[in-house]
Amino acid sequence: MTDEPTSPPSLSTVPLVGVAVNAALASIKILAGFFGNSYALIADGIESTSDIVTSLVVWGGLRVSVAPADERHPYGYGKAEALSGIVASLALLAAAGMIAYQSVREILTPHHLPHWSTLLVLVLVVATKMVLARWMGDIGEEAESTSLQADAWHHWADALTSIAAFIGISIGLIGGPGYEPADDWAALLACVVIVFSGLNLLRMAVRELLDAAPAKEFEQKVRALARTVEGVRALDKCRIRKSGTQYFVELHVEVDGQATVQEGHDIGGRVRSALRTSPLRIADAFIHIEPAR
Repeated sequence: MTDEPTSPPSLSTVPLVGVAVNAALASIKILAGFFGNSYALIADGIESTSDIVTSLVVWGGLRVSVAPADERHPYGYGKAEALSGIVASLALLAAAGMIAYQSVREILTPHHLPHWSTLLVLVLVVATKMVLARWMGDIGEEAESTSLQADAWHHWADALTSIAAFIGISIGLIGGPGYEPADDWAALLACVVIVFSGLNLLRMAVRELLDAAPAKEFEQKVRALARTVEGVRALDKCRIRKSGTQYFVELHVEVDGQATVQEGHDIGGRVRSALRTSPLRIADAFIHIEPAR
């Protein structure tokens, strides 16, 4: 097949931006935490280094998912994208567990209040992470990439924990002695949001891996487009599955019962071409011709 559609080449480079940003912020957090007497900030910096690995997994999954189909994989390698989404979701849940564990440990361990300068670092981290998460999330949502959306949520999670740390450190600095664990309690609350999002992303990735049908609205768009093709009398069964950022469609098309085999074949070819060249990101369509009832 010479007209095999592919994902935008730039899609797989998006996680690499996250790798670069995480590497820079991790260094800033660890240094600021060391000199600003904030072990929570040091731990947050170490956690950011794990996000680098996650982004590299997502990058690898996207690279594999756009590889062309071959004899052993006639439907392509799109499922690699869902697999990397599962890994990213599990990593997000693991990060929430690590943050929760560290927060409880810090609550139970007496420690000094951080220096006020750590607040400036947290403002920089939150602003950077929110911009990155929004940018990556928009691209992932538009391309319907589960792994990119999961990776975007890693950045949102980082922003949430940093916001929690900012609030907690501010409370501690204002309240004085006795308020040292305030940032740790705030981080625990942020973990609840992170876990909820991680489970939702994991559910999306598993559904895609199990070939769950897309939203009914997508099927309606496929049917509406097929009906516009000349010679189509009616439509019967329609099965759709998602693979990576693209779809495979199986559609039963009803034509004039008196049409010749060649005419039916031509109609099916036009339907297939209309679907594959549409903006719906349909990698291929398998058309079954039936006589109209």
